[in-house]
Amino acid sequence: MNSLGICIVTRQSREEVLECLTSLFEKGQGVDLQVVVVDNNSQDETIEEIRLKFPNVNLIRNNENLGFSRAVNQGLKTLDARYYLLLNPDTIILDNALQTIVQFMEDTPLAGICIPKVLNRDGTLQYQCRRGEARPWEVFSYFLGLARLFPKDQRFTGYLLNHLDNDQINEVKAVSGSCMLIRREVIEQIGYLDERYFAYQEDTDYCVHARQAGWKVYFVPTARVIHYGGRGGSGVNPYFGVYQWHRSYYLYYQKNLAKDYPFWFHPFYYFAMLAKMVINLMVVLLSREKIVGTRKPS
Repeated sequence: MNSLGICIVTRQSREEVLECLTSLFEKGQGVDLQVVVVDNNSQDETIEEIRLKFPNVNLIRNNENLGFSRAVNQGLKTLDARYYLLLNPDTIILDNALQTIVQFMEDTPLAGICIPKVLNRDGTLQYQCRRGEARPWEVFSYFLGLARLFPKDQRFTGYLLNHLDNDQINEVKAVSGSCMLIRREVIEQIGYLDERYFAYQEDTDYCVHARQAGWKVYFVPTARVIHYGGRGGSGVNPYFGVYQWHRSYYLYYQKNLAKDYPFWFHPFYYFAMLAKMVINLMVVLLSREKIVGTRKPS
């Protein structure tokens, strides 16, 4: 059994995934790695380049874009490791990040999932990497920009946790799938990602069920990675990307939260999400902006 199995899902991101793999093997020295790349029908010679430059990487080639969750599950089922890392292809491993998060899990028996400090390309924290509950008030505070306006006011920062110390290890409610480390026993206990999510919120959903099973989720800033965001290569039509992003919040609410709210609140939540989706679609239409990869509509 390898100590760390890594699953990377890619589509139309040849340059990014090659850079990611280079950093992975350069910075992952000392860690027993097993790596699988699941390609969602790229047309840019991604598979050929990986096969040439990284012959030890296992490859799965799909004939269509299966989405993130299904592709991740495909990859995870081929790995045999003590820990499993979901890693976006537009991610760069820094320093001894892999060693640090693996050691953290070894030292913290109740930690089922953790994430390193995920940085933007300019070195600032990517706040989406650690999350609170995606409940309606927290989500709307995020959507409306209240968390950004009042970053230390916990009435508004419950989703992106802006109020936390960025350099301190913290237990959180959920983490991003951009660089999410999962203990083997968690998968054995609760299974794989929910494939009803094409992309987005499948990570939050998974963390919810891990916590319900008694595991803890942590943000570990002593390890660092860079996540470019928007270069992950989903390769989908931008309108479809906007639709899937909002649909993921609908699915998450239906699955995990609807039971906690009165029936009359449901239409309000669905209408608010629909209205936001329409606004984002109009922004894409008017600006001809392409939302791809792991970049989220604002």
